[in-house]
Amino acid sequence: MTPPLIAASVVCTDFSRLGEEIARLERAGVEWLHFDSMDHNFVPPLTFGPLVLKAVRKLSRQVFNAHLMVADPLPLVAEYAESGADGIIVHREAVTDPAAALEQIRAAGCQAGLAYNPLTPLDDLAQWLPHLDLLIIMSVTPGWPGQKFMPIALEKIRQARALFAERGSAAQIIVDGGLNGETTPLVTAAGADVAVSGSFLMEHPGGLEAALRDLRSTA
Repeated sequence: MTPPLIAASVVCTDFSRLGEEIARLERAGVEWLHFDSMDHNFVPPLTFGPLVLKAVRKLSRQVFNAHLMVADPLPLVAEYAESGADGIIVHREAVTDPAAALEQIRAAGCQAGLAYNPLTPLDDLAQWLPHLDLLIIMSVTPGWPGQKFMPIALEKIRQARALFAERGSAAQIIVDGGLNGETTPLVTAAGADVAVSGSFLMEHPGGLEAALRDLRSTA
């Protein structure tokens, strides 16, 4: 079983020394950076907009994904693309026409992603596959970091992986929320490609390297 790529959640870094944090993540071997933009509307917290991603882009050439946890994401697509996002993910619950939203993201030059909340079924996912590059399966209720993993995500990962195999889709499955040394091997076994980690990665008592070993374990 191939270990997952690790995407570090930037919102869990120390913003008083953000440049140092980004460099530390790169040195440790984190593959992607994950930017959670929250609007105090779609989710309770308020985080940051594209200016933070733009500032970090000057410091790093890693893969940047902008996860727009906002009620009205489409007006933000162009600005995030111009700020240096490689991928932009919008929530299924926040868009009325996912196909059009995903094509707008692709037209801006980014990989197009769709996120599903834990209680949102994947019943309509097959419709969007021709437009989809990234799928986020939320394993916590979006918003606050440090929440407990919801096992309902495992069956959704298996469902998505089976659908992708049946339809020949190369879209990547990203799992976001409550991932640690115990839960990440479970999502990897279910078919996830990428694990988003915030609190576990940044607060591990053994440091970043030990956290990454735990997250990449397939035991």
